[in-house]
Amino acid sequence: MPTIRSEDFVRSIADALQYISYYHPADFIRELARAHELEQSEPAKDAMAQILINSRLCAEGHRPICQDTGIVNVFLKVGMNVRWETSGPIDALVNEGVRRAYLYPDNKLRSSILSDPAGKRLNTGDNTPAVVHYELVPGDHVEVIVAAKGGGSENKAKLAMLNPTDSVVDWVLRTVPTMGAGWCPPGILGVGIGGTAEKAMLLAKEALMDPIDIGELRRRGPANAIEELRLELYDKVNALGIGAQGLGGLTTVLDVKIRDFPTHAASLPVALVPNCAATRHLHFTLDGSGPADLAPPDLANWPEIAWSAGATARRVNLDTLTRDDIKQWQPGETLLLSGTMLTGRDAAHKRIQQMLARGEPLPVDFRGRFIYYVGPVDPVRDEVVGPAGPTTATRMDKFTELMLAQTGLLGMIGKAERGPAAIEAIRKHESVYLMAVGGAAYLVSKAIRQARVVGFADLGMEAIHEFVVKDMPVSVAVDARGVSVHETGPRLWQGRIGKIPVLVR
Repeated sequence: MPTIRSEDFVRSIADALQYISYYHPADFIRELARAHELEQSEPAKDAMAQILINSRLCAEGHRPICQDTGIVNVFLKVGMNVRWETSGPIDALVNEGVRRAYLYPDNKLRSSILSDPAGKRLNTGDNTPAVVHYELVPGDHVEVIVAAKGGGSENKAKLAMLNPTDSVVDWVLRTVPTMGAGWCPPGILGVGIGGTAEKAMLLAKEALMDPIDIGELRRRGPANAIEELRLELYDKVNALGIGAQGLGGLTTVLDVKIRDFPTHAASLPVALVPNCAATRHLHFTLDGSGPADLAPPDLANWPEIAWSAGATARRVNLDTLTRDDIKQWQPGETLLLSGTMLTGRDAAHKRIQQMLARGEPLPVDFRGRFIYYVGPVDPVRDEVVGPAGPTTATRMDKFTELMLAQTGLLGMIGKAERGPAAIEAIRKHESVYLMAVGGAAYLVSKAIRQARVVGFADLGMEAIHEFVVKDMPVSVAVDARGVSVHETGPRLWQGRIGKIPVLVR
């Protein structure tokens, strides 16, 4: 009867979380590289190039792929013949592994987990606790899947209790466009069908852990109804034209994974959970012989891709920028930003709102400045800041009118689309919203030359920072007239895709 030593288990969890923070799964890189090669939308192709280059930089430099290093999910299949060398619960061992991984000094990971979620929302400081799922199975070993799920994609999870005669395909095709681009496509869709509400959600999450094999499936042909459904959803979701980062293009999803379970005759639960461009998961087995041996991947799996902003990119000095200047910018135009910007996201915006309502002075002056929606990773070694990619801008929509009307803010930088209220505020105040690529956090951080906290230090990664940047690449996502590329791009490509010959994978 094998014995799983507690130290071996803890070390394996910690090592796996470090591993997935900087190594994409090889199947994801292979499929994203193929999608990049086939893409015909230049903005989408550019975004995928940045994601691929960022991924290689992270694999080489052992720094996080995304600044959102996720909420930890652990799936355990525990053999019933296994003994554990511990007097405490297995959850405690998992959480010790998480703690070690996220506080590891050579590659600090961002702590994003808040206790008292409906109240004070206090950061736990070490990204614990993890979400742990158990299954007891026959055998003499423990199978472990470790995943880190970013908030941008997790927030887009959907559940519907359909009628038994409703169409799963129709529901998915209605639902995916409502998810916007905050989940950072191109990624993977996990679909869970059947069971109960909570079972369907778990099935969808577990499906995301399966290997990407849609190309192989198409070549050999479907063997059952679920495989037929996968192919149908894959083709029809991509035909929506949403594209990389929601900019419009041929590839929105790299695969659609489905798991099902018997359900009640009166029910048809269907869950949809996306994985983003920072897909992170790792599978290993423990048999009592020691910790998991996690061999690094071959860097030859990453394509050699060169990226440049292009000859038409507009260089912008943030320190001398005026409102008249930004009126000249066109939707989709590439900008290279240099100069000083401020940062702020959910918690900072809420506190600003409260301070303004009380008539209190703010800790920083936003007049004529840009705010970057980001919660960066702490720096290590000679870094001025760790990976610092954008967070989903849509969450700040409810604060946009306030910020533009009362603080003198000039513009905003984030990822994904803006909603109608934010777009109207941008148009009304002749402001602008710029988009950085989600999933390219380490690449973005290379443009940040200085960083310091200038307000709300108690908020940790949600504090207000001042960044000095040099040639930070962004694109104009909503111009001063209120034209949004997240509306025009997908609409254009949805019309084009039906006229483009099918590309063989």
